[in-house]
Amino acid sequence: MPVPEQQSPPTPKCLRVGVTGGIGSGKTTVCRIFQSMGIPVYDADTWAKWLIENDPEVKNGILDLFGPEAYNEAGSYQRAFIAGIVFQDPAKLAALNALVHPAVERHGKSWHEEWANKGAPYTVKEAALMIESGTYKHLDYLIVVTAPVEVRVERVLRRDQTTEEQVRARINQQITEADRIKFATFVIHNDGKRLLIPQVWQAHRLILKQTLVQI
Repeated sequence: MPVPEQQSPPTPKCLRVGVTGGIGSGKTTVCRIFQSMGIPVYDADTWAKWLIENDPEVKNGILDLFGPEAYNEAGSYQRAFIAGIVFQDPAKLAALNALVHPAVERHGKSWHEEWANKGAPYTVKEAALMIESGTYKHLDYLIVVTAPVEVRVERVLRRDQTTEEQVRARINQQITEADRIKFATFVIHNDGKRLLIPQVWQAHRLILKQTLVQI
């Protein structure tokens, strides 16, 4: 009678998890909690700035769109110059996003694969425009960090040198909290009333349970 073959344990799958939220929601704070739990975090906004100055394809595309004034002689991106154009020209803004967002997605995927090879159970990608850009579609789970508008305004005023009018204008340019939550696997409430760490821990535990599902 043949001896049945022993089945090897399932190979862990390194999942991709996104964290997003409106300005002042506290998504960076949530990501720091994930980092304290040993989970690698990819800050898409920080890497986007790096790619704009270091990725030849992105840089050449920006030069084609905005001309040589887009960078100074040292090669530094002229953010204020570009902002003055794109905030008055939606077509230029869309073209800029069409250059940067795919580059960030490619870079983030490569970064994720490096951590997967190191044995990370999952990685977290933090980005403000994850839903608007459509990059959430490449993720396994999406965490939305939410907070009341008044709380968000107060946080940004404490953090940035800006005015309440400017903060509210930025909030109004983003999709609504209700629309953002429609895409969420998990919602973390950062309203100052509910503790953050237990909410993040609960999401962490549930995600870990899925790392042994079939690939």
